[in-house]
Amino acid sequence: MSTNPLIDSDSKHGHRQIKICVSGAAETGHCGLDALDKAKELGREIARQGAVLVTGATTGFPLWAAMGAKEAGGVSIGFSPAASEKEHVEVYKLPLDYLDLVVYTGFGYPGRDLLLTRSADAVICGCGRIGTIHEFTIAFEDNKPIGIFEGPWEMGDQLKEILAKGNRPNDKIVTGSDPKKLLEDVIALVRKYKIEEYKIVQP
Repeated sequence: MSTNPLIDSDSKHGHRQIKICVSGAAETGHCGLDALDKAKELGREIARQGAVLVTGATTGFPLWAAMGAKEAGGVSIGFSPAASEKEHVEVYKLPLDYLDLVVYTGFGYPGRDLLLTRSADAVICGCGRIGTIHEFTIAFEDNKPIGIFEGPWEMGDQLKEILAKGNRPNDKIVTGSDPKKLLEDVIALVRKYKIEEYKIVQP
């Protein structure tokens, strides 16, 4: 029996286990010296709080989050732009490490992004580039809870500027630089809107 109250409370129905997408850059030269540690700690915290990590099955910031999640005994799922494992590795040059399950979408990066964000209950954006902005705007339009993970990178300020200039108020977005507190805030938003119980309709 788990001692984590979040996991224990979700044991009755599988749909209650929260899935958190971590969005971030595959190339991380602009992310700062401690981006690796920050991403891994975010992944560890996702596992500690009983959630499942979902990423784009790529390198860089999402991979580091997956490393942290696995270090803490968590579950890591990746959504690949490729149609097969062979294409994933040989064409896209993407890793298989630290992933418990890879979903091969075959839709390239734009289509992968849509399935990735929709598979999760919430999206947390870390150090990123244009792909992270794409995943952020999809999550925004889908009315998903969003966390903006602030760090020594520019993405946090860039996303907040987009929000300020977008003229679309949104009460499902939280920001912060502490992974534990940010995740707690994101999970609170997820639980606020998640279906509590449902009944299977018998034929």
